[in-house]
Order: sequence, then structure tokens, then C-alpha cells
Amino acid sequence: MTPVTIALVIVILVVFAAAAVLALIRLVIGPSILDRAVAADVLLTEVVCILGADMVINHHTRSLPAMLIIAAVGVFGSIAVARFVARKENPR
Repeated sequence: MTPVTIALVIVILVVFAAAAVLALIRLVIGPSILDRAVAADVLLTEVVCILGADMVINHHTRSLPAMLIIAAVGVFGSIAVARFVARKENPR
């Protein structure tokens, strides 16, 4: 890898690490379940982005199935949380 590529990888890792730490703080602190759900979605999105960056840097597509599964889990998790909150706010 060239020095420019190494510098780019370091910048990418630092930015994603900072975003992950902030999302983890929001996931722990809360205060509501919707805040925690958004933080979990952000973490899943970061994982997908890191896998995508790895694919670009290393010139492969082996991570694509994992990316699709992680994205599907995020979508279904968000739907489940939204339905849970809707039922909790509007009991029948």
C-alpha cells in the first residue's frame, strides 16, 4: 500500500471509531428506547460502511452478503422497535 492509502485508512479508522464511541454513549445513556434504537441503527450502519471501505481498499466483494444481512437486521429491528413503541403509546 502506498503512504497515501495508509494515511487514508488511518483517517477512516479514526472517524469510524469516534462515531462508534459516540453511538455507544447514546446507546448506554438513552434516555428513551427510540434514542437507543437510533444509536443501534447508527452502529449497524457504521459496520456496513466499514465493510464497504474494506471492500474498496482491498478490491474484493466477499463482504457483500454480510453487508446485506446486517442491513436487513437493521431494518427489521427498526420496524420491531417502532411497532413496540406504537403499541405502548396507544394501548387497545
